[in-house]
Parts: sequence; structure tokens; C-alpha cells
Amino acid sequence: MARRRQIYEGKAKVLFEGPEPGTLVQYFKDDATAFNNKKRGTITGKGVLNNRISEYLMLRLGEIGVPTHFVRRLNMREQLVREVEIIPLEVVVRNVAAGSLAQRFGLSEGTPLPRCIVEWYFKSDALNDPMVSEEHITAFGWATTQDLDEMMSLALRINDFLCGLFLGVGIRLVDFKIEFGRLYNGDDMQIVLADEISPDSCRLWDIRTGDKMDKDRFRRDLGGVEEAYQEVARRLGILPEGGPRDLKGPALMQ
Repeated sequence: MARRRQIYEGKAKVLFEGPEPGTLVQYFKDDATAFNNKKRGTITGKGVLNNRISEYLMLRLGEIGVPTHFVRRLNMREQLVREVEIIPLEVVVRNVAAGSLAQRFGLSEGTPLPRCIVEWYFKSDALNDPMVSEEHITAFGWATTQDLDEMMSLALRINDFLCGLFLGVGIRLVDFKIEFGRLYNGDDMQIVLADEISPDSCRLWDIRTGDKMDKDRFRRDLGGVEEAYQEVARRLGILPEGGPRDLKGPALMQ
């Protein structure tokens, strides 16, 4: 298959032009980064697993009416997505104190929050993705008040659904990061869920043991990173074709 033109490369994914107008091919890499790219490494098979996990979660969210950019999975490492205008914000939803929230407020990691907390961060590696307020967002024109209302509503719906889904397989959804984009259809615009949802962008803890099943194992040098990602996929029933033996297979790029 002919190689397509590269549109963008991020820390964990590459975007290529799609087979038809208004589409892109999203390729999942095994590269791993943490602390705003200060720590780098490779998690064998991560791209394959994240492709399958994100596909599964996007499809399930679509079933409850959450609009997403996802169209279909193409192969082990690629999926077809709708081209959207990414809103330059990371939306973080927190259910349990962990990471920067625990550090900022002196909370013990694992402390349940009185309610879920939604935070906004400006997408900028150069600035270390600073936390911003709605005032910043509207003043600098990154999103309108109406956009923020829609994003907040979708984020809360996504959180409610994913908390229940992961609880059903013995996993606590501690927090997660999502991104949204503007999907244009003529004069109409719709806010849709974009990017990915995977152990790269979620904190997932085993309910029984408290073991971390996400990228924190890489951030904190806990070991067993590949096994943790595989276990999430295993519990969701979506291991790649052929099982773990395929995870070291060659990358499939268009």
C-alpha cells in the first residue's frame, strides 16, 4: 500500500492524510514520554494495544450518543478518523486524588474526591501545558463559552460511562485526559471527542490490589508496563489478533 503524506507527528501518534477528503489515518506508536517529554522510552506493543483499547472505548461511547472523530480501525496500529479542528485544550477529569492534583493540594494519593473535578490545560509542550481558567480560554479565543459548556457536558457523560465500564472489569478510573475538536459539515459545526482514550491518557487502578495499570508504571519506573497494558486489554476482552505474540510484530504504516 502506498505511503500517505504525513500531516502531523506527536509524542504517541502520527497523523497521515486519509483515503478520502475529510479523513485522516491515525497511527499509534510504541514511543512513551512523561513529564512533558523529559522522560522518553519505548513500551513494546503499546501502539497496538492503545489502538484496540481506544477503538473499543470510542465505539462504546458512540453507542450512548457521545460524538467522536472515530470511523473504524484499519489494522493493528492504524485507525481512520474524521479530520477535525483540534481545540487547544486538554480536559482532565479527576475522580480520585493522584498525580499533580495530590501534589498541589497536599492530598494523599488515593483520597476519594467529594465529586469529580474537571480541569482545563492549554496544549503547549513549550509551556508545559499550563492549567488555565475559563477566563483565559474565552479571553484568548481558544473556545467560546458555548464550546466550554458542551465540552463540560460531554466530559461528565464520558466520565460517568467509563467509571461504570471499568468498574465492571475490576478497574478504578482515577482520572483521565481527553481532547475535543470541531467537526465541520458545511455551515454546521459540532464538538466531538478526538485524540484517544487509553492507558496512556487514563489512570487505571486495580480495585482489589490498588496496582497501577497505566503509564504511571513507566513514569515511576515500576516495571511491568507492557503487562499492565495487556491486562487492561484482556479485561476488556480486546487483545490484538493472535494475542500478545503479535505485539512485537512489524509496524504497519500506509
